Amino acid sequence: MPRMVVSIDGVVIKEVTFTKERTTVGRRPYNDVVIDNLAVSGEHAVFLMNGDDVEVEDLGSTNGTYVNGKAIKRQPLRNGDTVELGKYKIRFLHEEPGHDYEKTMVFKPGMLPPFRPETPAPAPALATITASVRVMTGPAAGREVALAKVVTTIGKPGVAVASITKRHGGFVLAHVEGGGVPLLNGEPVSEKPVALKNGDRIALASTEMEFVQSANR
Repeated sequence: MPRMVVSIDGVVIKEVTFTKERTTVGRRPYNDVVIDNLAVSGEHAVFLMNGDDVEVEDLGSTNGTYVNGKAIKRQPLRNGDTVELGKYKIRFLHEEPGHDYEKTMVFKPGMLPPFRPETPAPAPALATITASVRVMTGPAAGREVALAKVVTTIGKPGVAVASITKRHGGFVLAHVEGGGVPLLNGEPVSEKPVALKNGDRIALASTEMEFVQSANR
């Protein structure tokens, strides 16, 4: 199925598979894909699917919609095309859904965060960096979740969501959406990715976590 991968500053924040004829993107909460950023209009663009063919149409947005760097009103999409809305980039893919993106780990009062054991990737000949987040406060204290995917999002949608992205040689933390900005060792984190190191404390959506990283051979 065709799908889109949304990112900002190189950090993937969500992946959406096209399952209906119209998929709207904008800042307003009733859109199918909500991007909470002032550079994105309330109703910015719509993706129109006919079979496996997908077109993108600008909905009269303030800052315009761009495909591969060119402003468009309506244009068919091909595998690998990049749609730009403000600073956000949407990669259109026509291949089978990937397995490199983790679903959002949601924290709710009185509930444990979901935990699914991950199948470890084959270890390369050199040292492999592995990491996890350990919940330090609340009823889920002590629960540890492996960061085995390329991107793991944590938090509570609509309140505070952050992403932890695996990069060559380490992991980075970034604020994705919501008014609750994550704190890293007591300091607020913006949308610009910040490198994580072993023992860092992350506070998000009334939950405190510890980032744990190690290198295995």
